[in-house]
Amino acid sequence: MPHGLGSRGRRPAVRPRPSRCRGDPLSSLNARPPPPPSDAMLYFVGLGLGDEKDITLRGLEAVKRCSHVYLESYTSLLGVDKAALERLYERPVQVAEREFVEERAEEMLDLAAPPDAHVAFLVVGDPYGATTHTDLWLRAVERGIPVEVVHNASIMNAVAACGLQLYRFGEAVSLCFWTDTWKPDSYWAKIARNRSAGLHTLCLLDIKVREPSVESLARGRRVYEPPRFMSVAQAAAQLLDIVAGRGGSGGVADTAGVGPDTRCVGLARVGQANQVVVYGRLADLADADVGPPLHSLVVPAADLHFHEQAVVDHYALEAAPTQAAGDEEPPAAAAKEE
Repeated sequence: MPHGLGSRGRRPAVRPRPSRCRGDPLSSLNARPPPPPSDAMLYFVGLGLGDEKDITLRGLEAVKRCSHVYLESYTSLLGVDKAALERLYERPVQVAEREFVEERAEEMLDLAAPPDAHVAFLVVGDPYGATTHTDLWLRAVERGIPVEVVHNASIMNAVAACGLQLYRFGEAVSLCFWTDTWKPDSYWAKIARNRSAGLHTLCLLDIKVREPSVESLARGRRVYEPPRFMSVAQAAAQLLDIVAGRGGSGGVADTAGVGPDTRCVGLARVGQANQVVVYGRLADLADADVGPPLHSLVVPAADLHFHEQAVVDHYALEAAPTQAAGDEEPPAAAAKEE
């Protein structure tokens, strides 16, 4: 008798299991009946990292179907202005700042709700590069609005341009601007864990676009500060302050072997024609000028694969190759950081 068949050759009845367990926040979404047929669509379209031409053909076709197009403008920046996008898309583009996305996104969802509506939400990089966008997707689905996501390149994968292998990156961290009274350094524990596991750390640097000042919020009237973008030099200086005990916690338990002589990677305008990659001592990066934003910083693992070392040496701030000319040592073992 074949395995799994009953005495009469029939498979025993199996009770269907629920698709979600209790307490799952998405269980109500799965239990909801599917929405009626509709031609409506809310598109989340990734724009990539360079200019208006980095959009995919699928993304461009989606945008050209839309009557309303929004450009998210506070998690990243494209290398061109809004006018360049409008010329390519042949339709107006409305800038969606943080205040709009986090507090007034229902206005966009209302426009996407009718059965024949087509609305695009454009994101520099990939649409899921920020948690805010996942929340926006969830709110649209809860309202029965169909959503289509068009992915694109982001700094999370384009960072490999510096030569460090993507599969060796650990958890990314975010560095924010310090103030005289607020110097958060809790992210350092993630850098230390990555280094102990032989992994690189991508540091995403703070962007402040149309941010209200703390003083104006205290007075109940929003006054926006000038845009600020953290540089490679500022990020490197902050890391040096942390390992020297000048962070908000007054010191870290594990410096992970990081100090002024640790070699790190600075990146600027990744994906654009004027992209810059530099590799050098953390102390030297703290004085480096790599030009306009946006910037990123990578704290590499202590030991690099010899291929990784060869590429980052190409971007060295000073000519300091890892192996001397004529060195007979075979490149089989990973090169170790000085």
